[in-house]
Amino acid sequence: MTFVQYSRNELANLRDKKDLLVLGIETSCDETAASVVQNGREILSNSVYSQIALHTIYGGVVPEIASRAHVEKIDVVVGQALRDAGKTFGDIDAVAVTYGPGLVGALLVGVSYAKALAYSLKKPLIAVNHIEGHICANYLTYRDLNPSCLCLVVSGGHSHIIAVGADDSYHLIGCTQDDAAGEAFDKAARVLGLSYPGGPALDKLAQDGDDMALQLPRPKTQGKYDFSFSGLKTAFINALHTMKQQKKEYVPQDMAASFRHAVVESLVEKTMLAAKDTGAGKLLLAGGVSANRLLRKRMEEACGQNGIQLYMPDVSLCGDNAAMIAAAGYRKIIRGEAADLYLNAVPSLRLV
Repeated sequence: MTFVQYSRNELANLRDKKDLLVLGIETSCDETAASVVQNGREILSNSVYSQIALHTIYGGVVPEIASRAHVEKIDVVVGQALRDAGKTFGDIDAVAVTYGPGLVGALLVGVSYAKALAYSLKKPLIAVNHIEGHICANYLTYRDLNPSCLCLVVSGGHSHIIAVGADDSYHLIGCTQDDAAGEAFDKAARVLGLSYPGGPALDKLAQDGDDMALQLPRPKTQGKYDFSFSGLKTAFINALHTMKQQKKEYVPQDMAASFRHAVVESLVEKTMLAAKDTGAGKLLLAGGVSANRLLRKRMEEACGQNGIQLYMPDVSLCGDNAAMIAAAGYRKIIRGEAADLYLNAVPSLRLV
């Protein structure tokens, strides 16, 4: 019997288990994370080693440094997650791991570790798409939440509107045609001289600014529900450069607030249009940018005006973490989806 056949047989037994424990492992970028989650809803532990201090001096993530840090820390982080949960390897029912999308070297660390662990423990190996993990973070915050629903996924690499079916199927409604919202925030923050990570720094700075100080264009797209942030980012950068060349002073808080307002306005407008046209009664936010304060506020207001129930992950679960990977892994266990030992990292993996 092959490992994957053994795993699938084990999954059949796990579906009826009262308290199913999944160990999640996440190493897609610059966070080494491990978590123990019970029944896909209850976080028993969520250990994260952040590499921000390692990459700050470079102004962004250096893939080689990230990969080496994962190698050094993954065993420590997994051990901490088990201790925090009060569990041992023997208590774990399955191992779930991110296999894409992300940085290939970073992903390989987590995938290799998870495969070795699952094989040695004779536990099923569950392969999880990082973006599906972000969506499933909502199931940890709202334990009674179930699809179908609409989800806005916004992060450094993704800006997607996705329809989530009752069977956990995914259908793409709209997406960015160029830069993702998180990427645009990071580049705008860099021009303003803010430290890494730029998105959260810009969000904080914008809190004290005038969002009408700088008028920025609203990009048009062919797709009714699609986004575009490249032109908006360029217009912002050019506006700042022009002011500097003309020796005009500007207030950084106002510039940050104006850019944040333009990006958030686009995200809310297109998402609300998709929600109305599809008749969605539930809307989920997911991804690192879903922690943005203005986005959460404006989306809450828009959903209230349109009678749509809004679900937003706890801010602690918006960024990369392993609890969301374990939650997604649990749902794959229920669907009987096990991976084999040929599992590899897929840096450009798509959800839809």
